[in-house]
Amino acid sequence: MPRVVVNVMPKPEILDPQGKAVTGALKRLGFQGLSVRQGKRFEVEVDGEVTPEVLAQIEQAADTLFANTVIESYEVVTD
Repeated sequence: MPRVVVNVMPKPEILDPQGKAVTGALKRLGFQGLSVRQGKRFEVEVDGEVTPEVLAQIEQAADTLFANTVIESYEVVTD
């Protein structure tokens, strides 16, 4: 079954408290020089072929449901 991935990340100008917490934990564990921003990943399984129409439908879902476009950006990636 074909799969399309939607990656959602906070926009660069938005604070990321979860990412900061992970970055701090990494430092405490001895991992130096790493900085984390935490986002979300949605894997959408598609019945049939991934057509431009299906991609447009997934883009619409990402824009209206998966991401809060005021503070997050997203990208749609086909496998």
